[in-house]
Amino acid sequence: MSPVARPTAAFFDLDKTIIAKSSTLAFSREFQAGGLITRGAVLRSAYAQFVYLVGGADHDQMEKMRQFMSQLCAGWDVQTVREIVADTLHHTVDPLVYDEAVSLIEQHHAAGRDVIIVSTSGSEVVEPIGEMLGADHVVATRMAVEGGKYTGEIRFYAYAENKAKAITDLARKRGYDLARSYAYSDSITDVTMLEAVGHPHAVNPDKDLRKIARERGWPVLVFEKPVALRSRMRLPPAKPTLAALALGGLAAFAATAWVRARRLRHAA
Repeated sequence: MSPVARPTAAFFDLDKTIIAKSSTLAFSREFQAGGLITRGAVLRSAYAQFVYLVGGADHDQMEKMRQFMSQLCAGWDVQTVREIVADTLHHTVDPLVYDEAVSLIEQHHAAGRDVIIVSTSGSEVVEPIGEMLGADHVVATRMAVEGGKYTGEIRFYAYAENKAKAITDLARKRGYDLARSYAYSDSITDVTMLEAVGHPHAVNPDKDLRKIARERGWPVLVFEKPVALRSRMRLPPAKPTLAALALGGLAAFAATAWVRARRLRHAA
């Protein structure tokens, strides 16, 4: 009797891989209106965030960014953020999803693979997006909460090597055969995650990841067709979600605010 094949999975990064923009950029106006982000805090972090968006960031820069964003979020009211996300998730995130990513997710499900979203963004955003997309599981950054507010502490930072360890742990728990599994990301910081599977793919890769993909013969995919998800699949009804916090996405918002401020100053 031949041995029973172990299950396989497809691991997807979120921002710039499944979603065309930052997963939290969609909430920027609402976060500011809700008083969660001050203009001063945005401007203090803007330059570093802008550098990260345009040219990527090394581990030291990402560590500084993590520290700043965790401090910024301290004291945020979980219920306020929950309401912001519940009001805007289905209306704003839906059209940002790449059509090519949706097709890949469907293909992997049709082949019997679990689909796992692995994102540095907060679980409070990634989980409802994962539900929208029909993902079987998510791995994401988790913030500590006490008394209904964020403490500013990070329980788990889903970044770089932590992503690889998380999917390895998940594979051990669920029995996935990683040698026959797939992974997709746009960022050099996810190299260890891509290396953990037998079928890594670079999606809209940054310069450094493109170089590595070329050297190692990894497929390079170009996703460029954002689509209204409702036109592709039946979505679950909108419902209140957990709090919305995405460290990487919030960085993108800060950079955008900085660019906008510069344009306004030059136009004045």
